[in-house]
Amino acid sequence: MSESSRYRVLVGTCGFGEAQSRAFRDYDILEVQQSFYQPPRVETAERWRCRAPRGFVFTLKAWQLLTHEASSPTYRRLKTHLSEAERAQAGGFRWNALTRMAWERTRALAGALEAEAVVFQTPRRFQPTHESVRRLTRFFERIERDGRRMVFEPRGDRWSDDVVRALVQDLDIVHGVDPFLRRPVGRGLRYFRLHGRPAYHYRYRYSDAELALLQGALSRAWPNWVLFNNDEMNADARRFRQRLAGR
Repeated sequence: MSESSRYRVLVGTCGFGEAQSRAFRDYDILEVQQSFYQPPRVETAERWRCRAPRGFVFTLKAWQLLTHEASSPTYRRLKTHLSEAERAQAGGFRWNALTRMAWERTRALAGALEAEAVVFQTPRRFQPTHESVRRLTRFFERIERDGRRMVFEPRGDRWSDDVVRALVQDLDIVHGVDPFLRRPVGRGLRYFRLHGRPAYHYRYRYSDAELALLQGALSRAWPNWVLFNNDEMNADARRFRQRLAGR
């Protein structure tokens, strides 16, 4: 891969699916997933940053207390104890004592990793109602970003291009997408998260033809960060990097 291509298209995985040394050797970027379920210690994130080569890009997924309500099955992996009152405060971009704490934990990890972006993926039940948009707007207007990109990946068909475009423009956030589901709106960074096909069928291996389609979907005007999030993510990420390199 040429130096210019390397910095225009970064390829990696969502999470460490194999030995860290291999990920740091073979990929350009990694999205930390542990931060969504139960954030690791800051010291752990600092070790990851130290082990990674210079120029390696980290991003991380925001803690689920910010985006998902406590009824989500993902809370089964949460180790932090929440009272019933705190459970009622969680998720949906609410802004209260619990979510402020959750953001500061996420922010501290981002600092330790020297992460370039934080990803907010919302569940399908989080729909673009007036109240949801109000909460989301207030959240992004209040948090300290520390110069990092904020990536918003909504799920569900009701998040139309017009709705998302207005949020991207007004809040200065990035539209994260699975490029096999929709095109991103707005200008700037293209943040692609590939979840398998059909949508969110993670037990999937992308075909050579699909990787060719993915290559064709890359922007020639803006940087592209491509993160595989399927069961075969390690093999697919390597195959895609080889395709970009013409091998």
